[in-house]
Amino acid sequence: MYLVVELKIATLMKFYSEWVLKFEKSDWSKNPEFGVIDTILELHPEIYQNFKSDIVGNEDISVFGRKDTPTVEQIVRAAIYKEMKGYDYRDLEYAQSDSRICATFIKLDMREPFCFQTFQKYISRITASSLHEVMVAIVKLAVDEGYEDISKLRQDSTVVKSNIHYPTNNSLVWDCIHESHRLLGHLKEEVGALSFIDYTKSAKSTYFKINITKSKDKQVDLFNKQLITFTKSINQVSNIVKKKFNSVKAWILIIELRALLPLMKKVYSMTYRRQILDEPVPNDQKLFSIYELHTDIIVKGSREVLFGHKVNLSTGKSNMIIDCDIPAGNPSDKSLLKPSVDRVLLNYDRIPRDLVTDGGYASKENVEHCKSKGITNIVFNKIVGSLKNITTSLKMETMLKKWRSGIEAVISNLKRGFDLRVCNWKGWEHFQSKVMWSILAYNFRVLTNMTLHRIAEIA
Repeated sequence: MYLVVELKIATLMKFYSEWVLKFEKSDWSKNPEFGVIDTILELHPEIYQNFKSDIVGNEDISVFGRKDTPTVEQIVRAAIYKEMKGYDYRDLEYAQSDSRICATFIKLDMREPFCFQTFQKYISRITASSLHEVMVAIVKLAVDEGYEDISKLRQDSTVVKSNIHYPTNNSLVWDCIHESHRLLGHLKEEVGALSFIDYTKSAKSTYFKINITKSKDKQVDLFNKQLITFTKSINQVSNIVKKKFNSVKAWILIIELRALLPLMKKVYSMTYRRQILDEPVPNDQKLFSIYELHTDIIVKGSREVLFGHKVNLSTGKSNMIIDCDIPAGNPSDKSLLKPSVDRVLLNYDRIPRDLVTDGGYASKENVEHCKSKGITNIVFNKIVGSLKNITTSLKMETMLKKWRSGIEAVISNLKRGFDLRVCNWKGWEHFQSKVMWSILAYNFRVLTNMTLHRIAEIA
């Protein structure tokens, strides 16, 4: 027993000495959190390799020349610093000159700061799958350090909203008309000889009238008028995209108009069916934004309808997020449990003893699946019918139910602390990447807090 304690102390002292050296520098002593992350990255340079293929592909960054392009390490460090601080790219550019900690962490080494466009160019290339691999690597590091053992697993889902206004048929029609005329205006500026009719003035007036009209019959009349204007706008775009132009910029605008045209037709169809024919339109045939096409409608019971994507999270006893899934559509929580458990077993090669979720995940199929994987205690916060929780004792069931409620705090911390209520990154791939960056930053914060607490105890 004494030998085990001595070995554990020796291991702790090894990392303690590494981090103490960092804190002796004035920069790190003022912000020990980044001192710990800096040490982790230096002790585990293989983390950068997960991002290299996304950032530069199979090419090697030259070590010669002016060095006006950041290295893979600098890009990854800058992205971590940005997420930990909650900065945008312009804030990150300013912080390089304003903050000694930022310059030291990014390893500028007295070079000129990189512009925000450069960081945006490379950071935006990093995929969600690479970030998930790094998340697993960081959790494995916590396991090696004794902070986590994957013995307990709790799961819950939340919704991250897309950066769109609340979609209505009226607003979508107006968005299509406004966007098509914006592109046509730029096209006219480029080629000069283009002529088109501007329908935005009358369309905007009708849009506001529909918003303030409560009478169903009057709304139908106004929608008929707006759809006639919308049809003229669609026909106008259809005719213009057939023309040929020599300018590169003009062709880019034509490509954008061609991509917008089928969206306009889809919005027309769903609006006509719902507002004129009074026909219900299934969600899978709806469009919720012409800007963020990936947006799903998320309905959870009697709660407020949200527009974005469901994010399914699993945490361990350390409060670190050990698994994340961002499914398309609005799948039920029941369908998310099996894949999540399988990923945890595959990624960490450990079988949790305890699993606890809320009642939305409860089903006999899920219970049988978890039992077949070797999980001992399987608890759902609320169960109905003949389904029963499987535990070694009533006390264990009560303890696990109380522990499950802690994931609500994790989700709240993730959303408030890392600005994840609404994702302002554009596109489906970037939406997933933003969610994973926030989770990675959250895990780094949890890991550094546990490490600093351990250092304080040793000191």
